[in-house]
Amino acid sequence: MIYLDSAATTSVRREVLEAMWPLLIAEYGNPSSHNEAGVSAAAALAEARSRVAAVFGCRPSEVVFTSGGTEGANLAVIGIALANPRGRHIVTSAIEHPAVLESCAYLERFHGFEITRLAVDGDGLVGLPEFSAALRADTTLASVMYANNEIGTVQPISSLALAAHAVGAAVHTDAVQAPGSLPLQVSALGVDALSISGHKFGAPKGIGAVFLASRIAVEPLVHGGGQERGRRSGTENVAGAVGLAVALELAELSRARAASLAEARDGLIRDILAAVPSARLTGSAGSRLAGNASFTFAGTSGESIVLELERRGIVCSSGSACAAGSDEPSAVLLAVGISPEVAQTAVRFSFTEALGAEELGRVAREVTLAVAAIGAGGTN
Repeated sequence: MIYLDSAATTSVRREVLEAMWPLLIAEYGNPSSHNEAGVSAAAALAEARSRVAAVFGCRPSEVVFTSGGTEGANLAVIGIALANPRGRHIVTSAIEHPAVLESCAYLERFHGFEITRLAVDGDGLVGLPEFSAALRADTTLASVMYANNEIGTVQPISSLALAAHAVGAAVHTDAVQAPGSLPLQVSALGVDALSISGHKFGAPKGIGAVFLASRIAVEPLVHGGGQERGRRSGTENVAGAVGLAVALELAELSRARAASLAEARDGLIRDILAAVPSARLTGSAGSRLAGNASFTFAGTSGESIVLELERRGIVCSSGSACAAGSDEPSAVLLAVGISPEVAQTAVRFSFTEALGAEELGRVAREVTLAVAAIGAGGTN
């Protein structure tokens, strides 16, 4: 099997499993307990927090462990909005992950917030002039994702953050797709909150982290024993936190090889566009994730292509895993100006440096054969 759905999830790395194992079997104390086992667990949790903070370039006290990217985005968006009475206006984009869009919709429905959902251009980019024009004196928060999970487009976060800070608004970025490809130093990005999810870069599912700047007030969403300095109650997932820290460090090391991954990506894109007349690249050609190549194949069902490729030993996706089971066309593709009919033909290939040139060359050949086979069979 050739796996090209890493934007949906990745396997747990061996180094991560080895780091987690003792905390699941032998050193399994509750970090809130004042006994030897609890003290040991608390020390492991503190070390994990410091290691994540080192990658973010922030203080350990500004790292909150969560259950994943969705909870992190909810905590950042809803928590910051409710805790900062500056105003009730939020700026976001039309192509955000549902974790952000639904958090904004919740604030709109139940707390009277006004949400500006900015359109994007054909590459999926948020325009700085349009973003700046949307900001107001009562804008509490701007939330724009670092890199899109479907089309791979990377946003100019530092420029957007600078504009938002000029009017006094806080900034959150959903950086779930960024580890291993993009820098995560929050000072360079200029953000006040940044959320990630471990299973996207070699840690287990069910663990994530969010950077929350100490200068920003945050209303907790989960109430209870006051863990995570009162920002996220509940017994901490110590083993998961340790695994996430190890995986994040390894992802940061692999970022040095992102240029090689991008070169391989560009080769796959060229091969598919050259061989399949109906293929069209989605997202930005010049500002995209190193391991993302996404296309539409007009006249051919994207789901049919995915199934045909799986029959041929290649695993990919027809869109975001977070919208699994939906028959509706991708909101992201509609937002970049693709028609509903063509949006239904989308296929996404997302991969890591584990795939070599030979395997990607095979993928391009199999895509060509798959589209031809579906056409010959009358499937659309």
